[in-house]
Amino acid sequence: MTSSPRLPLLAGLPLAVGAGLAIPVQGRINGALGTRLNDGIAAAVVSFSTGLVVMILISLLLPRGRAGLAKILPAVRSRAFPRIYVLAGGIGALFVFAQSFTVGILGVALFTVATVTGQTVSGLLVDKLGIGPAGRKPVTAIRVIGCLLTIAAVAWAVSPRFAAAGGSPGMADGGAGPDGPAALLVPLLLPVAAGFLMSFQQAMNGTATVHYGTPIAATLMNFVAGSVVLWTAYAVKVSVAGPGNPLPAEWWYYLGGPMGCVFIGLGALLVRSLGVLVTGLGMIAGQLLGSLALDVVLPAPGTIVAPATVLGTILTLAAIILATLPWPRGALRR
Repeated sequence: MTSSPRLPLLAGLPLAVGAGLAIPVQGRINGALGTRLNDGIAAAVVSFSTGLVVMILISLLLPRGRAGLAKILPAVRSRAFPRIYVLAGGIGALFVFAQSFTVGILGVALFTVATVTGQTVSGLLVDKLGIGPAGRKPVTAIRVIGCLLTIAAVAWAVSPRFAAAGGSPGMADGGAGPDGPAALLVPLLLPVAAGFLMSFQQAMNGTATVHYGTPIAATLMNFVAGSVVLWTAYAVKVSVAGPGNPLPAEWWYYLGGPMGCVFIGLGALLVRSLGVLVTGLGMIAGQLLGSLALDVVLPAPGTIVAPATVLGTILTLAAIILATLPWPRGALRR
């Protein structure tokens, strides 16, 4: 097992924010590709497949990539970590499924709040259980308050989308508009579950990275597992409904996979130093900042940038700082 040095918080947290910046860019690209193909599953297959090709090339061309590649089978055979960790990429596939099948019902705003809620709650749980390579981290009152403020801030940042849709979550961002709250329950549970499992995925990837000696190998295995799941789903879909539109010629449609390589690889690297919760919160901050930048520079149809969008993003950053600072024990009581 290769032991890499831990990054200090002031170095690791900006990297986590930077990794989160790639998430909205990937979402915009995959969304455009899904519209072009008229097939969300096909777009996810293209994204994972291009990411897999990139990771295979990196693993073969870079010395650290080849070294990590050589350690995968020995680590799995020796049970250096639970073998189910190899399937962590299936969680990424589940997230793509949730994105493909529920955004049209819930809208982007409610989907974002649901996934952030699930991820934030599970980040506390995973750190408490010590599943990740950073070990156990206590659930302090400050961390809980910071997480609650993060969820509230994200909800505030996306609230203009609700207002533009007349308060109907399903109509936000072009959704279909459910008949009532009960109709939202099942679609809402899927992104909450996907967000909840994302923290476990980061913990699994971080543990595997420690034993592989590099996040390159862990990222490669994520794309292998996710591609198998998505290609299987796509084969079922084609057998039932047939294929969608042909692949586009424009090169930028195929950048979603490389973007995924960035945030999965950095996430696997950072959880050992920062823990799962702080890594996830940093990525959430980057996701909001990236979304805000995209909405300002390259706005999509129906984009709204209101004061609440900016202030909610700033409050999210403040909440993350509150949750991540090394507060002394009993600070809240004092």
